[in-house]
Amino acid sequence: MAQAIIGRKIGMTRFYNEDGVNIPVTIIEAGPCFVSQLKTEETDGYSAVQIAFEDIKGRNSTAQLIGHDGKAGITPKRFHKEYRVDSTDEFELGQTITVEAFEEIKYVDVIGTSKGKGFAGGMKRHGFKGQEASHGVERKHRSPGSISGRASNLGTGKSKKGIRMAGHMGDETVTVRSLPVVAIDKDKNLLLVKGPVPGGKKGLLYVREATRLFKRKASKA
Repeated sequence: MAQAIIGRKIGMTRFYNEDGVNIPVTIIEAGPCFVSQLKTEETDGYSAVQIAFEDIKGRNSTAQLIGHDGKAGITPKRFHKEYRVDSTDEFELGQTITVEAFEEIKYVDVIGTSKGKGFAGGMKRHGFKGQEASHGVERKHRSPGSISGRASNLGTGKSKKGIRMAGHMGDETVTVRSLPVVAIDKDKNLLLVKGPVPGGKKGLLYVREATRLFKRKASKA
């Protein structure tokens, strides 16, 4: 049965295993989540489970969402997320999903929104080296260089799509794959994974069982 859960990033710390090895970990407050909808081949054309996370006051929600969660027998929730499964037979409406579901899982994928950096130039955004800092370069040291020279081949004079230029940096959906699960705290709903994850503290995260593993990790899973 595929496992997934929604949570929030608490921050990073260190974890010492039984051998005394220092492991950098991210602490994720994972769940509890509730099954708010079940989709099947007969009704929707595919099988999926929708989970809901974090209580919200009714006045801050919508009538549609309140009714949607009410059908599952749960109070209004702030976030909803669905994921595909082979079959929904092992799930039921209103079922509680806690971090305990990841007790036997060794690797997870973590999806979140990266920190927004605002408007950034070519050097910061793409790692350009900039212009020369010698005499003769007039205040163009951090300029990305010529743009018209990379125009399209259609004779329009316009730059090709996808040219790396200054612009909005960060605030994108990022997936970090195959992070080892270091420890689980069932009482506090905490999931400790090795290494960093996208976003800042208190950022929303979607954690799922790893979908693709390298051979070295697949042999341990």
